[in-house]
Parts: sequence; C-alpha cells; structure tokens
Amino acid sequence: MFKKLKLFRRNKSLEEISSEDNLTELFNFKYSCFKMLLDSNSEFLNVITDIEEKLLGQQVFGMSYVRSRSAKAVFHALRMIKNLDDLSDHRYALLFDILENINLKIKEILFRKKEISTSELILPYSTINAEMADRVGGKNANLGEIHSRIGLPIPSGFAITTTAFESFLLNSALFDEISNKKTLLDPDNPETIKIVSDDIRQLILSADVPAEIEDAILLAYAKLAEDRFSGKIPDSPLRISMRSSAIGEDSELSFAGQYLTVLNVPQEHIVRSYKEIVASLYSPRAITYRLNKGIRDEDIAMSVACLQMVESVVSGVMYSKNPLNMLEEHIIITAVWGLGPYAVDGVITPDTYTVGKNGQTISSDISRKRVQLISKPDGDLMEIPVADALQDKPCLTADNIAVLAGYAMKLEEHYGYPQDIEWAIDNSGSIFILQSRSLRAEDSGKSYPVLPLLTEYPLLIEKGVTVSGGVGFGPAFHVSSEKDLMNFPDGAVLVARHSSTKFVMVMKKTRAIVTDMGNMAGHMATLAREFAVPTIVSTDVATSHIHNGVYVTVDAYSGRVYQGRVPELEAYQVTGEFPMKDTPVYGVLREVSDWIVPLYLLDPGSPDFAPSFCRTLHDISRLVHELSYSEMFKLGDFVSDKTGLAFKLKDFIPLDLYVIDLGSGLTETNMTVNSITTDKIASEPFRALLKGLMNTGFQQNQLRPVAFKGFLSVMSEQMLSPPSASEKLGNRSYAIISDKYMNFSSRVGYHYSIIDSYCSRIVNMNYISFSFKGGAADDVRKNRRARTIAKVLQSLDFGIDVMGDRVNAKYLKHEMHHIKDKLDMLGRLLQFTRQMDMLMTHEASVDQMAENFLAGNYNFEK
Repeated sequence: MFKKLKLFRRNKSLEEISSEDNLTELFNFKYSCFKMLLDSNSEFLNVITDIEEKLLGQQVFGMSYVRSRSAKAVFHALRMIKNLDDLSDHRYALLFDILENINLKIKEILFRKKEISTSELILPYSTINAEMADRVGGKNANLGEIHSRIGLPIPSGFAITTTAFESFLLNSALFDEISNKKTLLDPDNPETIKIVSDDIRQLILSADVPAEIEDAILLAYAKLAEDRFSGKIPDSPLRISMRSSAIGEDSELSFAGQYLTVLNVPQEHIVRSYKEIVASLYSPRAITYRLNKGIRDEDIAMSVACLQMVESVVSGVMYSKNPLNMLEEHIIITAVWGLGPYAVDGVITPDTYTVGKNGQTISSDISRKRVQLISKPDGDLMEIPVADALQDKPCLTADNIAVLAGYAMKLEEHYGYPQDIEWAIDNSGSIFILQSRSLRAEDSGKSYPVLPLLTEYPLLIEKGVTVSGGVGFGPAFHVSSEKDLMNFPDGAVLVARHSSTKFVMVMKKTRAIVTDMGNMAGHMATLAREFAVPTIVSTDVATSHIHNGVYVTVDAYSGRVYQGRVPELEAYQVTGEFPMKDTPVYGVLREVSDWIVPLYLLDPGSPDFAPSFCRTLHDISRLVHELSYSEMFKLGDFVSDKTGLAFKLKDFIPLDLYVIDLGSGLTETNMTVNSITTDKIASEPFRALLKGLMNTGFQQNQLRPVAFKGFLSVMSEQMLSPPSASEKLGNRSYAIISDKYMNFSSRVGYHYSIIDSYCSRIVNMNYISFSFKGGAADDVRKNRRARTIAKVLQSLDFGIDVMGDRVNAKYLKHEMHHIKDKLDMLGRLLQFTRQMDMLMTHEASVDQMAENFLAGNYNFEK
C-alpha cells in the first residue's frame, strides 16, 4: 500500500533547477514538506505519550482506542516519510517498505480473532460440556456439564450456537456497521455509550435473521415440544425461557445481569426474542462492563440458551460459600415466591438461609414478600400480590434446603471452586438448576474489620445488609432513572430505591452504593464485589433518610451510613482504582505498543542510525526527524546565495544568519540586495528572539572563564573520536519568517537549535517549539548541557523532554506578550550556551549554570 506513494510527485532536485524555474515556488514547497513533517512528528509523539499513560493500567479504554491510536501512529509515520521523501529528492524510499512491514504486524495483532470450531447452528444439551464455551458460551457450557457429567437436573432444551450469531451478523453486513458505531465511544462519557448502544441495537433488531438459522431454531423448538408432550395433545403450547450465554459469561468474569433473559416465550416470539438477546450485547451496561474489564469485542459472541419454561413456585440463588467470608464453610441460600428475576434484581428482599455442609440450617432470616412474578397465559410476565398467608412464611422446607445444599456441594466439588447457583422449584416439587458459575467473592484470606459505632457523628442508616465491604465518602446522589445515571458525578455515593445491574455504568465513578432494597445474592451485589464498591442494601430507608447532595460516610463493613465525613474511617477507604493490567484489551495494547513505542535508534552518529535498522514506528519518527533538519540545512545553504530570496542579517549578532521571508515578515523587500538590517524585520516572533540574541548583558569581547579540564575534554573528544561529517554542521543559520510565524535554525559547530513559533492575538494558535542537540564534548558533558537547558526551560514554564544530548520543549496557547517574553529568553539562552561544553566539568555545574542564567549572570561572574 505505502509503496505506491513512491510513484507520486517526482520533483526536480535543487541541482536540476535552471534559471527559468521558479526557485521561490520550489523552496516554498519543500518548506511546506518540512512543516508537515514537524507537525506529524509532534502528533506522533503525542500518540506515544497517550499510549504510555494507558499502559500504566489505571485508565479505562477499549479496542476502539487501540485501533484509533495505532492508525494515527501509522498515519503520521507515513506522512513524515512522504514529506522526507519529497524534501530529500526521494533518497529514502526504503522507509516505505519498513513502514509497510510494521503496519502488517500491527494489523495481525489488532484483527486476531478466536476461531469457532463448529458449524452447527443448534446443539442439544446432551452433546454439550464445559470445554465447549467458545461454541455455546459460558452459561450453556455449564448447563451441559451439569446435565451430562454431574447428573443434576436442568430444564430440557437446546443451545443456539455462536456460529449462528456470527452467521446472522455476517449475512446482515452488521460487523462493519457495528465497528463504525463503536469508534464514537468515550469511556468517560455515558451519553456517548447510550447513543452508540441505541444505534447498534436498532441495527440488530431491524435486521432479518437468515432463513437457515430461523428454520433450525424452530425445528429444535418443535423437537423439544414433541419430547415434552410425548405425542399427547397439550393443554397449552410449550413456552421456553431464552437466556443469554455469551462467550466469557459465567466464567472468570460474571457479566451478572448484563445481558438479556426473556421468560415465557411462545413459539411466535422466539426469533424476535433471539434478536433482542443478541442486541443486549450492546446495551449501555454491557458496553460499560466490557470497557471497565478490558474485554475485546472481537472475543465476544452471543449464544442463547433455550430451556423449557419452569413455572416456579419458589426460586432463588445459592452460594456454596459465604461470598463475604470465604473462610466460613457455610452455604447461603436465598428464596422468593414465584419466578427468579425478583430474587436477583433487588425488587424484594428474599428469605436468607445459612446452611452447614451437613445440610442443617444454622440460621434463617425470613422477610415479608408482598409480591411475586409469574407467567401470563399468553406469554410475558406479570406481578401479583403474594397471598397473605404466605407473605411471612418461609419459602423453603427443611427437605428443600437439604436437597439444595447437596446440589451446591456437588457443584463445588466438581468445579473445584465455590459456586454461584440459580435454581427453581416447580409446582410438582421438582428442583432444577438454571445456571452455575464461579463465585465472585471477597478475598478468601480477608476478614472484615469490626468497626465500633461512632456516636459523635449523626447516624443516617443504623443497619443494612452488606454485600460488598469497604468505606466510601462523598455527596449523596439519588438515582431513579437512566437520565440520573447519565448525569452521575464522579466521586458521589449512589442512593436508590432498588438495586440494579444498570449501576455498573457508574461503578467506576461511585464511592459507595446504598439502596432501600436488595440482597447479597442479587446481580448488582455480584457486580459491586467485582468492582470493589462498598455497598449496603436492604436498608428500607436510604432514599428517605439520605437527602440528595448531603455528604455521607458509608461504612459497608458495619452496614452504617453517617452524615458528614468521618476521619476515623479514612484508613478503611476503598480507593476505587480499576487497573486495566492483565485484561485482554490491555494485552493487545501492550503487543501493539511494542511496534510503536520503543526507541532503538539512539545515536545519530552510529552507523546503525539508518533506515534498514528501524524496528518500530518510533525509530522511523526519530530517524526522519533527524534527517529532515539536514535536508533543510542543505536547502537553506543553497538558497542563501540567491539574491532576492535569502537576506543576510547585517547587525552584530554572533551568527551567520540568513532571513527567508514567506510573506509580510519584512517591512520591505528589495530583490536586488542580499542583506538587511534588524529594523526591516516585521515578524513578531523573530523580533522578540533577536531582542534576546542581542541582549546587552552579553559582553561579547570578554573572554569567558574556561575550565582547563573541560577544554581538554572538548579537544580530546574531537581529536580521538572526531564527529562524522554528517554530525559536524556548517555555520550558517536561517530564520524563515512571516508576520506572525518564525522557524529559526541556528548552527554553531557541532550543535544546533531549532525554534518554531507562532505569535498572534489568537491565544489558542500561539506556541513555541524548541529543540536543541549536540556539542563537541564527551557524552557526559553534552548530557549535562542538555539537562542545564532543560532546567532553565522548566523554570520558564516550558514542557520539556530530555534524551541524551537532545532537549525538546514546548510552550503552548499563551497570550502574545508571554510568547514574546519567552522568545526573548530563548535568544539569551542560545547566546549563553555557546561555550557551555567546556564549563560542564562536574555534576554540580548543571544547577550552577542554570542558576547563573536565571539570575541574569550571563558572563559567569561569581
């Protein structure tokens, strides 16, 4: 791809210019190439800085970020090569090939994808086991394992595979459209997440499921109905529950409540419900969850569990160990009347049973259960009141508890890890396992501290149920709608009536969560533990006792909420950090960055400082940047002898300086002369720089004190290891100017300085970019000189970067008079550094020289 650019725009070299050619036009073209090259170099270095910050692992980012930064880095590397190619009369064509190879390596990493090794669209549970998660997702794989290998009861059913998902999106041409939409995601802006989510879900819901997939689903449903009724005429058609089973779901990450489950689905709604579940991959909370957990979208695909609908009389969740204290050998069982969503969505507070490994109940906490969820005869669900006699009655009998505890122990023993299990009991008393996944718990070796009641602070909540330990501080923010989540402030405490999995959208921002209702076994509780958010539920009074905006301290270890900040609890505060390290997306950035960030070409004087030794985009950038200055100096040397194009500055300054006017940089231009005086300079930035260069504080005829040891170091460095011809520079310097712009290139012996500046009344356009490199002394003294310059510039409020003997500095977006003042100081600094090599005899010289300059002692007087 990049090789084709070699064929573009064959320009005449300087040597080919005849008297008839427009030398000014050629100079302007080459100078524009130089400017674009410098601009891309700056942008490229910004990309590197951004990537390095993300590699610290504390900022959330997704694959869209990795792709966009990779593309930006490649683009600017290409732009630099192309402009160097034009600037140098096409002498560095090899760089196109090197860039092409690096870009291919980056693409291989970015577009690597899991291979799915099945062609089946439908699989029955009798053929599924835990090793098939890539084909049927985590939930289906576990259900197949429970049925086939553990032998516990699950509802009859089948899985719609990830192959069907990929075929659906591929046939509908949705992959590219979804990728394009995701480029708009900003992890720190919930509004962009909602907009992208709405757009992608609408794309999926509007698409047609291919006939092959629809036929396969309905055929599997017909087979399930036939097996269910065994040839008998049913009282009502078979309805199924359809549950998400994405790749990665119910694995080392829970994805609790992030994707859709549709219950009581009749035959005519199966295909529509399938699309709704697929679309739930891109719900706002699911997108946020994956971003915060660093999960690549390329690694996800949606399978769907299609299970015979269990008309639950009782349902609930059980943990094979206490998730708040894994040292306890207790089973925790929660139960509600009716269907399971009310057990996990925080709508009501369930009964809670603590059970020993022998199946005996240790304790029970029976709640008042006023409502329950049941199936409607024509499909869908409805809420009804619980019969008065059952509201305060335990949902489970001793026999139920013993059977459930036995199932929990079998599942933990088989998987070798504590389990989080959903179950249901139908009207015949049969118990079914609906899902089982690894329990997301607090650290197993940690026990909660026992914190005393602090009576000197107003107590807003005396006791709630802790579902995730810790202490959090912040202003209360009530959440009752999705709009509230969009506007949730960073550092607030979330207060709500019900717990909700939608809160995952702000778990990165919130310092704690307090709700009126909820339970330890709810999906939000699982998420709170995953995100380490101190959380208290089932307070009954949080929304009435904690007023919006009031600063509170949440002690989730004790289940208390205090008004105000409680300093005694600060030591127990949860930091709220969400490191990205060890996540899949971080791993991709790490791999990609190895082709972008490292710099191996460090020494321009080395024979290895050449195109063929470039291993990364940073190498290319460094090499091209270095070569571009040599090319510009050659161009300047050529045009400086041309009357009417370059003008020698006659005033006394210590440089052989030529001025090239791009337009309005001089007060008048006489094409018949080859020199000018400073009074003819109209360029604002150049006049400011000249003011510093000609500062009267420099006594030009006075000999500076030279350390004899430093003098010998400079001389021996030149005699014993003389710099190469390419390193030694000529003595001509150039100022390329317009009324508001200046590019100043100063050369003295073995070092050069470049100042690029725009100075106007428009603050956002103003900048100074400064580069310094070189010296004739040994590497130690050259580095000391560089650090001295950097120390001075840092004191002058420049942003600086030092590498070896090179200093890069920037001063951006300041008012015109500040830009002029800094340019004046840079002019003085250029004067000051001319004999610095011989004075950098010891490490203390760095501070001494910087202090001398900043104090205005330009002649090194004690």
